[in-house]
Amino acid sequence: MLKLSDFSASHFSSAVSALLVSYVSAAAIIYQAALTLGASSTQIISWFTVMAIACGVLTMFLSIRYRAPVMVAWCTPGAAILAGMTGMPLAHAISGFIAASVLMWLISAFGWFDRLVRMIPTPLVAAMLSGILLNFGSQVFGAMEFQPILILVMLVIFFLSKIRLPGYSVMLMLLAGVIYATWAGLFDWDQLEWRNPTLEWVQPAWDFGNIMSVGLPLFIASLATQNVPGMAIMHGYGYRPPARPLVESCAITTLLTAPFGNFTVNLAAISAAITMGSDVDKDPAKRYLANVILGVFYILIGLLGGVTVSLLSALPTELTAALAGIPIFAVLQANLVGAWRDETAREAALVTLLTSASGMTLLGISSPFWGLVFGMMVYHLHKKTSRNRK
Repeated sequence: MLKLSDFSASHFSSAVSALLVSYVSAAAIIYQAALTLGASSTQIISWFTVMAIACGVLTMFLSIRYRAPVMVAWCTPGAAILAGMTGMPLAHAISGFIAASVLMWLISAFGWFDRLVRMIPTPLVAAMLSGILLNFGSQVFGAMEFQPILILVMLVIFFLSKIRLPGYSVMLMLLAGVIYATWAGLFDWDQLEWRNPTLEWVQPAWDFGNIMSVGLPLFIASLATQNVPGMAIMHGYGYRPPARPLVESCAITTLLTAPFGNFTVNLAAISAAITMGSDVDKDPAKRYLANVILGVFYILIGLLGGVTVSLLSALPTELTAALAGIPIFAVLQANLVGAWRDETAREAALVTLLTSASGMTLLGISSPFWGLVFGMMVYHLHKKTSRNRK
């Protein structure tokens, strides 16, 4: 039985850091994704309410159950995928959320988790994400046309702080942007108001093309960029909880809550490491306590879902674009490097990247899916011709 005396200040501070790193930049991307899909204000509040509460409950339960620092979060690359799907009806997107969660549950339940990851070449996954994030990141410089000083201030603070205070670069960039936007009178203060947390059901609409457009890229992004790296990070710190119940818990939770706006929850990757180091607790067996606190914070954030949406609505669109785009620079860079790392897969990666970035729709299915299809075709063709030459 946990007691208050079990927790320390270092548990609390690391939980705060993990929450800020996972939430600050992701919130703006999720907000843009919901707007792109045509969600109403109450539906957007529902998204933020249900996802934060789902992450909080799972983070607390799994960490206590396995006595390991298990962090569950939303899939930020998945949100970026959704933010690029202009014209996709929300009800059809919901069916894609459900399809992605069912696929995730199936590959875990039947023991295909590691096998499927090996089937999809890593450079092509990186190239697909690069194509999506490329368009998303470029919006930062598009916003510069309308608010050049705001964007320049945020970029300068972000890159300077990465030199000296890399762990605080996103928070300092946010602070600088808010200060300038306040000084310049860019806030829409009328939008700031108390809004109760809401859960609003959206009836899924089933369309094969839209299910493929949303479900498959979302599934791959969650699998390759969150669940697999999330397990790898835990192993790297010496924690080895069984993968199957962790992945299945996230998949089932997403399935049950998707109609309320939960597009996917999964194991956290980069931000998860914040609660695993020796600075959290010298005793590795007690570091999970930081995640228990983190789970409480998540739930509190969920209960303030309406306030979060109110604040995001008050921000100028250029500031929101910068908040959503600048923090993904490092993710984009890492994926670009990963896409070109294997010389034999570079041509296939290029095809995947260009197709994913094109924004095209073919047979009712959007570009990230076709990016993987065309990339896989080029990849296997290249492998076959290379064998024939030998």
